[in-house]
Amino acid sequence: MSSRKPYIVAEMSGNHNGSLDRALALVDAAAEAGADAIKIQTYTADTMTVDVKHPRFQISAGHDLWGGDHLYQLFERAHTPWDWHAPIFERARERGITPFSSPFDRTAVELLEKLDAPMYKIASSEITDLPLIRLAASTGKPVIISTGMATLREITAAVEAAQGAGATDITVLSCTASYPAPPEETNLRRIPVLAGALRLPIGLSDHTMGIGVPIAAVAYGAVLIEKHFTLDRADGGVDSAFSLDQAELRLLVTESERAWRALGTTAIGPTPAEKESLRFRRSLYVVTDVRAGDPVTEENVRSIRPTGGLEPDLIGTVLGRTFTVDAAKGTPLTWDLI
Repeated sequence: MSSRKPYIVAEMSGNHNGSLDRALALVDAAAEAGADAIKIQTYTADTMTVDVKHPRFQISAGHDLWGGDHLYQLFERAHTPWDWHAPIFERARERGITPFSSPFDRTAVELLEKLDAPMYKIASSEITDLPLIRLAASTGKPVIISTGMATLREITAAVEAAQGAGATDITVLSCTASYPAPPEETNLRRIPVLAGALRLPIGLSDHTMGIGVPIAAVAYGAVLIEKHFTLDRADGGVDSAFSLDQAELRLLVTESERAWRALGTTAIGPTPAEKESLRFRRSLYVVTDVRAGDPVTEENVRSIRPTGGLEPDLIGTVLGRTFTVDAAKGTPLTWDLI
């Protein structure tokens, strides 16, 4: 069990819908919900791809959210303008929430360094861009690596690239890079496998609907949960269909900590919280007034709550014996009475 509650990251992505005011409102809402961090993405359409109308640059027509979109136009719509970064970071710091970003090229890292970004997130599709990983790691800041689509060999190569560039604080996120992601393909059982293979803290970048999957991930040892976040799914942001709203984010914060606390230890036996309940286990009691010389019968001795009398399993031993003293109803049956 991690010594700290899960770290909750609210991913803004393109859910600002092209409005700086909405981006700042998202920061406020994430802070009010209790998230630890707000994450954005630092790219432009030109740093991500080229403006070519060719099928290889086009998302498949059957995609649930962006079917038929060309990459350049999608990134134009979804990107966070670079002149918004400073006010977003400033608002987050004012609200006591940590701002950081996913850079997608050298110019993005340079911008984020000017803003004193406290850490870097490598997106799943960039896990094989080892030069980018080395660049982010060379800043000396913590690096978070998302692993959607990646093989263990690719994940190991990314981690080694970060370590080779000087990173000493690396978190790896289990991820299914599908939007939204089917719960049955989330494969939370790989979290402890990754932890054992990499000997690093493992979290979850989650694109499923709701909070059930990330709560379950905590039980598998996830130390960080990243979820896309929107003010209102009905507003139709590029990622809004699989994003949490503020009420759901607040619930994730609360329930992930509750799940973490529930992990406890491997000890088996009564806990301090059960001390009072222990008093109300069953035991053998005198249940009607009896006098010395009366036989012990099923009518005057029964197994009831609370404790204090003989163990219930001794009923066969005591039946037919004789009371040696008078005893009132509600007296624990002990050996000195019979």
